[in-house]
Amino acid sequence: MGIMGDILDVTMNGGQQGVIVSAISRRANLSHYAVLDKCEKLINAGLVETRRDDRNRKFMITEKGLKFFDEFKNFQNLLESMNLRY
Repeated sequence: MGIMGDILDVTMNGGQQGVIVSAISRRANLSHYAVLDKCEKLINAGLVETRRDDRNRKFMITEKGLKFFDEFKNFQNLLESMNLRY
């Protein structure tokens, strides 16, 4: 869940322009192939969408993804306040 949260955070910060795989990989500290695998899962869940421009595939968070990320952050904060790890 933490990795998915990191990816959603990066795509949210990318805005409507989207974020390329290498940028997600650097910011989430994951390999290129791990990012692609996790992004496919997020796409299938409707939390992220992808677009292709001339040279790159870009990932953007969806409205559903924004709502999920907000709830996820609330959950993380609750766990931290209780000194629990996930």
